[in-house]
Amino acid sequence: MSEELKYLSHRVAVGKLSRRDFLGRAAALGVTASFANTLLGGAAKAAGPQKGGIIKAGMQGGEATNSLDPASFLSQVPFTFGKSWGEYLVALTPDGGLENRIAEEVGASDDAKVWTFKIRDGIEFHNGKSVTADDVLATLERHSNEDSKSGALGIMKGIESMKVDGNDVVVTLKEANADLPYLMADYHLIIQPNGGKDKPDAGISAGPYKVTVNEPGVRHGGERFANYWQGDKMGFADQIEIIVINDATARTAAMQGGQVHLINRVEPKIVDLVKRVPGVTIQNVSGRGHYVFIMHCNTAPFDNNDLRMALKYAMNREEMVEKILRGYGSVGNDFPINAAYPLFSDDVEQRPYDPDKAAFHFKKSGHDGPVLLRTSDVAFPGAVDAAQLYQQSCAKAGITIDVKREPGDGYWSEVWNKQPFCESYWGGRPTQDQMYSTAYISTADWNDTRFLRPEFDKLIMEARAQLDETKRKAMYRDAAVMVRDEGGLILPMFNDFIDASTDKIDGWEPHPAAELMDGYALAKCWLTA
Repeated sequence: MSEELKYLSHRVAVGKLSRRDFLGRAAALGVTASFANTLLGGAAKAAGPQKGGIIKAGMQGGEATNSLDPASFLSQVPFTFGKSWGEYLVALTPDGGLENRIAEEVGASDDAKVWTFKIRDGIEFHNGKSVTADDVLATLERHSNEDSKSGALGIMKGIESMKVDGNDVVVTLKEANADLPYLMADYHLIIQPNGGKDKPDAGISAGPYKVTVNEPGVRHGGERFANYWQGDKMGFADQIEIIVINDATARTAAMQGGQVHLINRVEPKIVDLVKRVPGVTIQNVSGRGHYVFIMHCNTAPFDNNDLRMALKYAMNREEMVEKILRGYGSVGNDFPINAAYPLFSDDVEQRPYDPDKAAFHFKKSGHDGPVLLRTSDVAFPGAVDAAQLYQQSCAKAGITIDVKREPGDGYWSEVWNKQPFCESYWGGRPTQDQMYSTAYISTADWNDTRFLRPEFDKLIMEARAQLDETKRKAMYRDAAVMVRDEGGLILPMFNDFIDASTDKIDGWEPHPAAELMDGYALAKCWLTA
C-alpha cells in the first residue's frame, strides 16, 4: 500500500494526478488525511519546484496611498510586491551574504572608495528593452536626488560621483565604505528603464513577474515574465496576487478558509491557535526587526532630553516582550542594533524599567500635563495593546499618556514621520552603517526621530571610512550610546518575523532580513498542487 501511495504522490508532484484524486485513493486505502498530506509534501520536495497556478498572499501593510514608485515604498505590501516585479544590482542571502543579480561582478579599490559594478548582459526589462549600465546609473542618480524623496536617500549621501564605463558602473565615494555593496541591496533601489526618471510608478523592471493589477489598498497582481533571466530559480507560479487585509482576524480567517496561501504579521498572541489549524505552518525567524516608540527631538515637548529620558525609563521592556511578543523576540535598549549585526557591542548597559528615575526626569523637564501617543493596528502586531501597556507603566511614574488610535489607512503617510510621538516598526538593515544612515543621520529623509546631531553624523562618516574593525566597532558603540542617551528612540523590543503558510506552499526558506522571506516568498515559493 505505501509503495502505491508513494507512486501516486509522485504523480501529484509532477502534475499527472490531482490532489483530490490522490486523497480519495488514500482514504479508500484506509490512510489518514494527515499522513497522506505528509506524503504529498515529501513528494513535492523531491520533485523540486513546480510551475503553475496562482499564489495568493493576504497581507497587512497596504494603503490607498501606495505607489509603484520604489522611492516611495514605506510598508510591507509595496516592499513585497516590489520584490516580485523588481530586480536589483545585488540581493541579501539568508546567511547575511550578498548574491550578485544585475551586477555580475563587484570590485573595489584598495581603499574602498571606488567601486565597480559590472552589469550582466542578457537581462531584459518587462517592456522588452535590455538592461544597460546607463539604466543602472540613472536609477542610482534618481535615488540620490533630493526631489525623489527616496527612502534610500540617506544611504546615497556618501557618493561623490558616478559614471558609466562600457558595461561597468563606477561609483566613487566621498569616504571609504567597505559596506557599499550591502547598501545597493536596499529595497528601494529597483533597477528601472532610465532609472524611472520618465515614469517612476510604471512598475517596470526585470523581476520574475510583470505587474498586471495595481489597486492600492485593495490588491496587486502579476503574471510570470516569460523572459526572466533566472526562470529556473524564481517565478514558478503562473500568477501571484496580494490581497490587502489589514485586519489581523480577517487575515487569519482568509488563510483558514483557503482564500490565501500566505499571510504576514501573525500576531504573537494567536500563534499557538494558528499552529493548531490543520495544514497551516507558522514560519518565524529572528533578526534585526524592531518595534519602536519614536519622539521628534526638535518638537516640543520632546525637544527636552529630560522628558525623553523620563519616557525611556518608564518603558517596561521585559513586560513588552512577554505580553506583546509572547516570547517571539528579545529586549531592546533604545538603539536600533542587536547581536544580529556585525560589530555589535554587547557591553552597553541595559536600560531598566525605573519608575523613580522616570519621575525624577519628568519633574526636571518641567512638563506639565499628559503626553499624546499615536498608535494604530498597522504600526506593528499588538501595537494598540503595547500603547496601553506603556500607558500603565508610565502611570506608575506619575506620567499620563493619552493614547490616540489612528486609522490604518493613511497611518504611514499622515502619522509616521510627521506626528511627534507615535509607534512604528523597522525591519532593520544589513549593516550598522545602513541602519544609522537611513534613519539617524541629520540629512536622512527617514530620520523619524529628528535626531539632528552633527557630532553623530561625523562619527558615522568616520566609522564608514574606518577599515580597522576593532576601531570601527568602538565607533559604533559610541554611536549606539549617543542614540540611546540623547535620541528620541524608545526601542523596547526586537521582534521575530512571524508569517504563516498553508501546506500547498513549498520552497519556504527562512530569511532574517524581513518578513515573507525578505519579501521573496511569492517569487521563490511554488504550489505543491
